[in-house]
Amino acid sequence: MFLADEKRYERMQYRACGNSGLKLPAVSLGLWQNFGYQDCFANMEQMCHTAFNLGITHFDLANNYGNPYNGSAEENFGVILDRGLRAYRDELCISTKAGYDMWPGPYGCKNGSRKYLLASLDQSLKRMKLDYVDIFYHHIYDPDTPLEETALALDQAVRQGKALYAGISNYTKAQTEAIREIFRELHTPFIVNQPSYSMLNRWIERDGLRDYAAETGMGLAVFSPLYQGFLTNRYLNDIPTDSRVGKGNTWIGAELTDAMRTKLHALNAVAQGRGQTLSQLALSWVLREGKVTTVLIGASRPSQIIENAAVACHTDFTAEELDAIESILAQ
Repeated sequence: MFLADEKRYERMQYRACGNSGLKLPAVSLGLWQNFGYQDCFANMEQMCHTAFNLGITHFDLANNYGNPYNGSAEENFGVILDRGLRAYRDELCISTKAGYDMWPGPYGCKNGSRKYLLASLDQSLKRMKLDYVDIFYHHIYDPDTPLEETALALDQAVRQGKALYAGISNYTKAQTEAIREIFRELHTPFIVNQPSYSMLNRWIERDGLRDYAAETGMGLAVFSPLYQGFLTNRYLNDIPTDSRVGKGNTWIGAELTDAMRTKLHALNAVAQGRGQTLSQLALSWVLREGKVTTVLIGASRPSQIIENAAVACHTDFTAEELDAIESILAQ
């Protein structure tokens, strides 16, 4: 039976999610990869236990996470909860999402309809054996469904007690503004957007979403802060066969050019000067200004979680370091 480390809350920084009363750890664990049917259960359980012992209370899932079939990550997480972690349910913030293709037919395809969202949430709760999730996200904007319908579905999930807060993911600033106005009229506890963001993917800065979130009191839980592994030491010299690029398990593999490696080596030098690894530098940089609530890390083994959780209290940068990073990224 799992017993949590009594000192688990001494090692993590917690940040308010926008203007809400919910606090999230600076580093959260995403279960997108390595929690599917074909993955090693003992390893995924150890990763969850390691994360919680480091003060990572937020576990982020989605209906379509896991392979070779959708939902297997939620099923595995439900078993992990059963084997000891469920005793700490009130110390956990569990989120899930719906929006991408999930089951055959017109009601389970990529959309934001009321029928799809509420049916998917019921399925997710059943897989994880939960009465509610803490955050329920619409996973991606759907231009074919009226935004009001999507907002009302998320609002209903909260009013039914199946979710405590509503969120959105992959929404631009303009799309976020539009749905936020509907949520304000409904008085829905809408608190967070989950976009991608990293040193190598700064679209939320150009789009204005990052500053808009800070100005309006909305949380940002960002995914792929390590750009699917590019911002780690894995690709500095070669492509490991067991890596995501090596296995062809990423659509950005073609970006790993000689020019990209030169950039990564330069960033790694900055990291070493700070006493950090490249991945720690990348996470600290995302968290540096306080406009991001939490970074969602993925992991394939517990040691990666230990390494990355250490950034929570090291998000300060000198002006010289920031200038050096900007110069490297501009190359």
